Amino acid sequence: MALAAGSSVTATTAGSRSSAATPPDQPTFPLMPTPLFPGAGGGGPGGPGGLIPPPPALPTLNFSVSQVATVCETLEESGDIERLGRFLWSLPVAHPNIGELNKSEAVLRARALVAYHMGNYRELYHIVESHRFTKDSHGKLQAMWLEAHYLEAEKLRGRPLGPVDKYRVRKKFPLPRTIWDGEQKTHCFKERTRSLLREWYLQDPYPNPTKKRELAQATGLTPTQVGNWFKNRRQRDRAAAAKNRSVYFFLHYLIV
Repeated sequence: MALAAGSSVTATTAGSRSSAATPPDQPTFPLMPTPLFPGAGGGGPGGPGGLIPPPPALPTLNFSVSQVATVCETLEESGDIERLGRFLWSLPVAHPNIGELNKSEAVLRARALVAYHMGNYRELYHIVESHRFTKDSHGKLQAMWLEAHYLEAEKLRGRPLGPVDKYRVRKKFPLPRTIWDGEQKTHCFKERTRSLLREWYLQDPYPNPTKKRELAQATGLTPTQVGNWFKNRRQRDRAAAAKNRSVYFFLHYLIV
């Protein structure tokens, strides 16, 4: 037995050291490139390839498409555009249902709303023109489409737009069929809506955002439309007051 053990040692010294290191009850593995992560090349955790642990996975929001749409609608109704924008930016680019997410009307409408409030009108136009929206979204998207073009025209001309100017802008940039069902849209409010706006105007000519949202819900308008009505009404009142002062001074000059 001692001689056999010695001959084994001699064979080990003359031959391969790796065979001596291999227990007799395990097979000898061929030499393979060392994989970087566990499981690569069949190593698995704790095996021959388990040398370098993989980097931690990036955190992702595991929201379904319906959950994302619900959050967008809730934030949109609350008027918190800043939080809505942060939520949209937090969504992973490689969402498992990215195709369905990009077709969700609530998500697309939220992206359009954020683009409008950021002044990114080109993005707004792209979203509106690239997707066909249902009639429920037409009113809000039409208002943003027109208002964005009005603001661009005002910046270009360096002055506020009058009714004729806005008419020309609407003729130059008509509503796309993706947010318009072909019916002719009137830009005059109903008498009931005007009466309600006038009542609020007499109480407060400068409503804050909360009151604008309340008025929008009561009249069926958008907060932007409500704000524009108050702005135009204040301009008309100032112009009328200036005209009355001019007439007063003229009459006073004639009498004196």
